[in-house]
Amino acid sequence: MSLNTQGILAAVSIAMYAPFLFISIKLVAKYGILQGDGWVMLLVFCILRVLGCCLLVAADETTPVSTSLYVGGYSLQASGLCPLLLCTLGLLHSVFQTPDGVMRYKIIFRLLQAFGTAAVILMGMSYASSDSSSSTSNIMRRTGVIVLAILYIIVVGICIFIWTQIRFVMKYRKQLLKVISVALPFLAIRTVYSVLTMFSTSSHVMITTATTAATIQPNTGDLAKFNIFTGEWQIYLVMYMFMEYVIVIIYSVASFVLPLNEDGKNLLTEMRSSSDSISDRVSMSSIIPS
Repeated sequence: MSLNTQGILAAVSIAMYAPFLFISIKLVAKYGILQGDGWVMLLVFCILRVLGCCLLVAADETTPVSTSLYVGGYSLQASGLCPLLLCTLGLLHSVFQTPDGVMRYKIIFRLLQAFGTAAVILMGMSYASSDSSSSTSNIMRRTGVIVLAILYIIVVGICIFIWTQIRFVMKYRKQLLKVISVALPFLAIRTVYSVLTMFSTSSHVMITTATTAATIQPNTGDLAKFNIFTGEWQIYLVMYMFMEYVIVIIYSVASFVLPLNEDGKNLLTEMRSSSDSISDRVSMSSIIPS
């Protein structure tokens, strides 16, 4: 059985994200879970992408049609924005780290993470509902994506705030902040696409016909071309797949190029050197007669 357009794009995504799945595992091992929650969310994102695309490919290859595979695959696809936002939020949190390893504003960032997690849970519940086309399910999905859009605005606000306090940021974390700033426009386009997708139709339910061919309820609204199910695949490719992939590449490359673990060590070494220099001058002044 040949793959349709969505199936082909899903297969391409598997090939794209499989290497980054292993890279993100290495990043979590390098930075740890507690101090590297941004990298943990990058790993979660890669897992969701690979798993969701595997379900979509399997759905295309399965006869008779399995609606549950499509629903599961598209549910994971729709939930991908949240881990990307939380990844960015976690990386911003690491910029606030002090030389002795203390993560400042931990409570605030944990609340924001819970805020985003609640949004994706709300969206997941709407897809898992027995009547995913009901008005209640649609309201849940749209509420969830609005919450994620608000979270993006908060992320931008935090980034701007850090730039105003840049003189207090450690050396390599300043570089990380630049990396995050570069990724934000791509994340903005991805967020806008999710919003347009959720408001592109009043229904996201799949129908299995008597001939076992999986179809989607027709969508003729003004935003129909942005629909993740029935919209134009070119828009999906650019605003969805390409934006996500660029962000993952940016963060992954930065993680290997920037020696973030050296920040605290370098600053403490400079402080010790400065302290030793002051001590030497004091000692010399006590020896030299007035």
